[in-house]
Amino acid sequence: MIWQNYKFHYRFSGNSNKPLILFLHGFMGNSHEFDEIVNLLADDFNCLSIDLPGHGKTKVLNDDCYTMAKTADALINLLDNLLDELKVKKCFLIGYSMGGRLALYLMLNFHQYFLKVILESASPGLLTEGEKVERKKRDEQIARKLERSIENNQFRSFLDNWYKQSIFGNIKNHPQFDQMIKNRLQNNLVELAKSLRLMGTGVQPSLWNHLQQNQIPLLLIVGEKDCKFIDLNKRMVEVNQFCELKIIKNAAHNIHLENTAAFLENIQVFFNLDS
Repeated sequence: MIWQNYKFHYRFSGNSNKPLILFLHGFMGNSHEFDEIVNLLADDFNCLSIDLPGHGKTKVLNDDCYTMAKTADALINLLDNLLDELKVKKCFLIGYSMGGRLALYLMLNFHQYFLKVILESASPGLLTEGEKVERKKRDEQIARKLERSIENNQFRSFLDNWYKQSIFGNIKNHPQFDQMIKNRLQNNLVELAKSLRLMGTGVQPSLWNHLQQNQIPLLLIVGEKDCKFIDLNKRMVEVNQFCELKIIKNAAHNIHLENTAAFLENIQVFFNLDS
């Protein structure tokens, strides 16, 4: 579907007569990020997976289309049309990491579209200008590494180093790690660099103050080996009474891959329409 400067690539999976879940992937992911989870939910939910700007097959025409605010406006326009076609008023929302930051922005600014929201390994952004400046510098360095990987054909090497970060725990030992890398390698490095520069944590609006006003049930999921995001999400629970935190064993940042069973169980319990 084309809207202004966006041509989103998206897929529906599951039962079209069941409640809708919108899935938003993380940085360097695509609409296949949650495939295993989607397959396991197929009988009970209609699952909508989207390639975000800079990722997968989604196309955008202007650089400012990568920003969080512009992306959110475009996604809501798409969602509005799809909800009309499905003849439903609201949906559930799940976002992972970068997609979690975007999901939180959507929930806080367009709350009328969402029943309940799950954020996996996500945050409301940074509080101070000093933190933002430092993060923008770091993201710029990463963006340049991505661009240099084009010239040197070293994207695979970049990914190997990326997943050595402590927040990812032992993900490189996971049996599906190589398949995940294959999916990551399908991305366009120039587009990924734009996404990082224009929708990275350093440039996104801080959502901490806005979070205080939230009244939508919000489940925060973090891995027990991801200490940074455990601390961040504990602070989120302190800020908003509608937040619930689940710390998942045997997982770090990418919980839906590392402990799929626990991630699935939390979705099923939290999105129970009778609750």
